[in-house]
Amino acid sequence: MESDHPDLGLEPQSGDAASPSSRREGEAGEASARPSRARSGRAHLTLSDVAREAGFSTATVERALNRRPGVRMRTREIVVDAARRLGYISDGSSFALPRAELAPVRLEFILPEESNMFMRALHGQLEAQAALREDVEVRVTAIEGFNPDRLALALAKVPGAAQGAGIIALDHPTVREAIRAVSEAGVKVVTLASDILHVPRIAYVGIDNRAAGRLAGYLLGRFLAASGRRKVALFAGSLSYRGHEEREMGFRHIVREEFPDLEIVELREVRDDPETAYSEATQLLKRHRDLAGIYNIGAGNEGIARALDIAASPTRPVYVAHELTAHTRARLLDGTLDAVIDQNPRVEAREALNILSHGIRNLPYEYHPPRLQVVFRENIPET
Repeated sequence: MESDHPDLGLEPQSGDAASPSSRREGEAGEASARPSRARSGRAHLTLSDVAREAGFSTATVERALNRRPGVRMRTREIVVDAARRLGYISDGSSFALPRAELAPVRLEFILPEESNMFMRALHGQLEAQAALREDVEVRVTAIEGFNPDRLALALAKVPGAAQGAGIIALDHPTVREAIRAVSEAGVKVVTLASDILHVPRIAYVGIDNRAAGRLAGYLLGRFLAASGRRKVALFAGSLSYRGHEEREMGFRHIVREEFPDLEIVELREVRDDPETAYSEATQLLKRHRDLAGIYNIGAGNEGIARALDIAASPTRPVYVAHELTAHTRARLLDGTLDAVIDQNPRVEAREALNILSHGIRNLPYEYHPPRLQVVFRENIPET
């Protein structure tokens, strides 16, 4: 998975690559951090381990953990988060960020309740990260994912109950009006994973979906290079999600520009449902027995994989999909999936919480978007 600790340009990114003076400073500071490490029961860990996890030098990590001057709050958040995950400091240690004096802000996140493993991971990350913080109170509401009226109704209940809201936005007039209404009521809104334009949201938190579609097209084009005229098909959850529409646009553009021998024969909307995806993929493979490639824009990956398991095609199509989950991990390993374009729900949850909490308090915040990573069978990361 992608690292969620970007280099902010304060120090060399690798602790091992820091200058001699930085290493001496880090070694000196390690003594002051060591008592908390010992309490955690992980005495074999060092500042270098935390620096490697956080993406900063040992000197920066030492200054962050010991509250020395010259470290941005954002940098300190990343370092403390990394140290907690490794067990270098305990959750209740004195290194906790100094926010206890602030009244927690109330946040509402409205997510689809469909059987989408990425959404479930995002849901879990929002709750898990909020539980470790004293400055936010989070409630996650699950609704029918492709119903704009349900989303608008859920948004209408936010004013008075929460100061900020995060939503997976359907691009629909009803939803746009609901966002405008809650914003006028003083609620800060961020969109997650899929954006919606011309509304008063304070930020979009997610990947560049058009770039993700272009990346998928590039992968399929390269996999199928120099093989003559070939057929490919697309699956989408719903093009009412701007993110899915942008992925389709990016895919079509790069195919037209760089891989004109690829013929896009069909696009099927499956509402991110594995059973619908299985049915649609089964029929598609019967209609196009010479299908050479599949790009799944949304979820429902396992349904398409099951259809490929029973297909009577002479050759197995190249299959590119999104999100590294338990299902896609297994399908990479058995060869059904050739590549997975992954984003990081932990990063999206962290950035959404930070943007909303800072925005509500009128504090500046430097957004660090999640980055795309292509995962093949040979580079599947540890869980």
